[in-house]
Amino acid sequence: MEGRISEAQKANREPRVNRVVSGDGEETTEVARLLHQLVTEVARVHRNDSDAAFPSNPCSREELATALPKWKRFIDLAVVTLLFPVWLPVMTLVAVWVAVTSPGPIFYRQPRIGFKGRRFMLVKFRTMKVNAETHIHEAYLEHLIVSDRPMIKLDATGDPRLILGGKFLRATGLDELPQIFNVLKGEMSLVGPRPCTVGEFERYAPEQRARVNALPGLTGLWQVNGKNRTTFRQMIEMDIFYSRNISLALDIKIMLRTLPAIAVQFFDTVQPLPRSGAQPTPPVKT
Repeated sequence: MEGRISEAQKANREPRVNRVVSGDGEETTEVARLLHQLVTEVARVHRNDSDAAFPSNPCSREELATALPKWKRFIDLAVVTLLFPVWLPVMTLVAVWVAVTSPGPIFYRQPRIGFKGRRFMLVKFRTMKVNAETHIHEAYLEHLIVSDRPMIKLDATGDPRLILGGKFLRATGLDELPQIFNVLKGEMSLVGPRPCTVGEFERYAPEQRARVNALPGLTGLWQVNGKNRTTFRQMIEMDIFYSRNISLALDIKIMLRTLPAIAVQFFDTVQPLPRSGAQPTPPVKT
C-alpha cells in the first residue's frame, strides 16, 4: 500500500498531460496526437479534399455551364496564352524580388470560396512578412462589413506587416498574377467576383451569398467601378449583378477597363481617400 501511495503521489507531481498508447506500445502525448490531426487537416486542404475543415457545395454541370460558358473558357485560355510572353517575365521578376527582399516562401496559398461555395486554394505572391498577425486584417474586414465606409485597404495607412515593395505589388495587382494558374485549372476566370476568404463568407447574410453564383475572377465589375472607393454593400450588389448578367460584351468591357482602374487604384494608394464617411460612388457602369 505504501508503495502504491508513493507512486500515486509521484504521478501527481508530474505534468498533467494526457497520454495515449501508440500501436507499438510506446506512450505518446495527447498534444502529439492533436498535432498529427492538424498536419492531416493541412494535407487535406492542399489536396482539396471535400471532407476538409471547410466543406464544399456540389454543383451540377448545368450550373457550371451557365457560370463558365464555352466562350468564356475560350477567352480565358486565349488571353492567357497570347499574353504568355508578357506575364511570365513579370512573374519571374516579382518572384525574384520577393525572394531577395524577404526570407520565406515566394508564394502564399490560402483557402478561398469559389463557385457555389466550393473551396479552392488561391495562389498569390507573398507580400507580408512570415508569421505576420492576421487578426488585425480580420477585425478591419469585419468593421467594413457592418459599416458603410469605403473599402480602403490597410496598405494606405502604412501596414508594417508588408515586405519591402509589398505595398506597390498590392496596389498594382502584381501580387495576384499567380492566380493565372487558378484560371488555367478552371477554378477561376479572368472576369468575375473576387474570391472571398472562408471567414468572410461565413459573415455573409443569406442574400449576399448569391455573390458566389459566378466563377471568381482576376478582375470584375467591382474592380472597375471604384473598388476602394465603394462600400462592402456596393461590392456585393455589383458582383450579384454580374452573376446574373454574364455576357461576352460585359466581360470585354470589364477587361478593357481593368488597366485604367489599376492606375486609379495605385493613385488612391499613394494618396489615400479620407476615412470619415463613405465617398459618393458613381453609378455602376456596364
